[in-house]
Amino acid sequence: MTTPRIPPRPTEDWTDDVDEAFAALRAHAPGGGTATPGPAERPKSNILGIYAWHPDLVRGWMPFSNHLRHSTLSDRHREMVILRTTWLGYGEYEWAQHVWMCRAGGYLTDPEIEALSVGPDASEWSPSDAAVVRAIDEMVTGDRIVSDATWAKLEAQFNRQQLIDFVFTVGTYDMHCIAFRTLGLELEPGMSGFPPDHVPAPSTRR
Repeated sequence: MTTPRIPPRPTEDWTDDVDEAFAALRAHAPGGGTATPGPAERPKSNILGIYAWHPDLVRGWMPFSNHLRHSTLSDRHREMVILRTTWLGYGEYEWAQHVWMCRAGGYLTDPEIEALSVGPDASEWSPSDAAVVRAIDEMVTGDRIVSDATWAKLEAQFNRQQLIDFVFTVGTYDMHCIAFRTLGLELEPGMSGFPPDHVPAPSTRR
């Protein structure tokens, strides 16, 4: 794909309906408000530009997405989930965005970020961390279900709410990979994407 199938909607083309939808999103954030921004304050990220074509989707989807951002998982575990899932699913935009967030927030070290490109057998991981990474791999590859042995290791470190948030976070970012690769979401200037050798294997489908 050389050009986006659905390009970001230019901010000058946003309607009051779009502004209102994003204002509703901010109302669900901790400390958020309901004030509607003026054109000069409209976010210019490519991902929000795609959402801006569909205000009803923003209203329906973003509160759930925001729950995952502030769920029962720790910041560290949430970002482990997002980075490993988007690495496996070739979701370059989300991966690049969350690598930056991890470094800015101190959620993961650079060696841990690197280990998430290797997998559960990376030497960086403790046994409990390795179980988290292995569960992600089992959810998004192969049979796409966590094995009983791996699940038992998750139960040893997470309560039931955390387990549910874990599963829905993996599933959500796996979906993001499918959706935004299909729509052609592009990196913004200054974003550091995947290393050149991380590309999907050629399809064998005819």
